[in-house]
Order: sequence, then structure tokens, then C-alpha cells
Amino acid sequence: MYTPFDLSGRGAVVTGGNGGIGLGMARALLAAGASVAIWGSNAEKTAKAKAQLAGECGDASRVHAFVCDVADEAQVERTFAASVIALGRVDACFANAGVSGKGTLLVDMSLEEFRRVQRVNVEGVFLTLRAAARHMAERGEGGSLVATASTAAVEGAARNSHYGASKGAVTSFVRALAVELARHRIRVNSILPGWIVTEMTEKSVANEKFAGAVLPRIPARRWGGIDDFGGIAVYLASDASGYTTGEQFVIDGGYTKF
Repeated sequence: MYTPFDLSGRGAVVTGGNGGIGLGMARALLAAGASVAIWGSNAEKTAKAKAQLAGECGDASRVHAFVCDVADEAQVERTFAASVIALGRVDACFANAGVSGKGTLLVDMSLEEFRRVQRVNVEGVFLTLRAAARHMAERGEGGSLVATASTAAVEGAARNSHYGASKGAVTSFVRALAVELARHRIRVNSILPGWIVTEMTEKSVANEKFAGAVLPRIPARRWGGIDDFGGIAVYLASDASGYTTGEQFVIDGGYTKF
């Protein structure tokens, strides 16, 4: 029987797991048998997501939730330690939490705005993956680290140069870690979402002018949904991806190819 996608007995952390793509990932990981700890910066939203996931998987004991600002070093260290205690072990860590830009032209952008995006999208990924790598290396059983980047990392993101810069940094960081951590049997990969319907993008996709310009450029002829990331999450957390590291997985309905 071929069962490499069975995640029973494994623990996974998903930052930004209280909504959007992170929620879709957590849902699939639970369905595959993993225990999951979701992190979110909004306490109420995180509690609701925990209740939702527990109801969907039918086993509340496998769902854990923590409030954490991933850009705060002390909070990340404390929350990761608590996640290890709750899960027993962390075999996969998805550094998914992020913030968007504000559609600001470079000539009008303040240093404060540039740093706001880097703080979460770059420093938050660094802090999260560092904590997970330390745990996995010490445990000595390998593991999987995954960072959510964006197609903005590989295309020109006008009015979002700081966002594109942050996601480009993430993909470079991931490639370096893939080489550095391979000796610990830790795999490191990135996911590059295209236009996905989430709270972060809802205003854009609801704009008729925007939709009229973008949808025709998506060969799949639809926006992506959060459950479109369940398969890649399970794959990267599972033994099926045991020889896959340093890769960029573009999930965009063909947008960057057309």
C-alpha cells in the first residue's frame, strides 16, 4: 500500500493559519492525519479558526492555536516552544504569515512603510524558520520547512516594490537554507501563490476593472482559493517530498506563464 501522504502522528506549525492560505493548509494537514498548531496575531480570529478546524476534522485534540506576532523574536521563541509541547514534535513548519503592501509608488514610499513589510514578511520568516530548524536539528529526525512567498517574487509588482522585495528575499533565503540544512535531513521549499481570494485580496478581486485586466491573463480562468494549497502543503509535509528541497512551487493557475 502506498501511504507516503499519511501524516498521522506528525506535528505541523502554520503561521497565519487563522485565515486565508494558511487556513487552507491547516485544513488539509489535519485531514491527512497531522496535529496542527496555528498561529495568528488576532486572538479572536485565531480562536474562531481553531473551533472551525476542530469541527471539520472531528478531533479537537489535534488542533492547537496560539497568538503570536511573528516579527517579535521573544514571542516567536516562546510560541514555538509552546507548540512543541502541545504537539509533542514539529515535523513541518509553514512560515506563512505575511502582510501586503499598500499600493504605494516608490517615489512616495516612506522608509517606515518599507520596513513595515520587511518586518513581517522577511524577519518573521527568518525568526519562525530559525526556531523550527533549531528544534529539528536537535531532534535529529529531519523535517520540512516551507515559506509562503508570492509570484511578486518573480514578476514586476508595480506599486508594491517593497512587497516584491520581501518575497524575493524569502525565495533566496529558502534556497540558502536548503543547502545549509540538508545535512540535518531538513528540506526547505517555498510556495509562490498567484491571485488567491483571501481577506488580503478581496478588495482587488472584487474590483471590476482589476478583474477585467487580470482574469483574462489566468489560463485557469478563475481566482485561486485557499483549498488550492492543501495538496502542496500535505506533499511538502510528507515523505513523498523526501528528495525535494530548495524549490519554488508556483500555484497561480498559469498566471506567470501567460
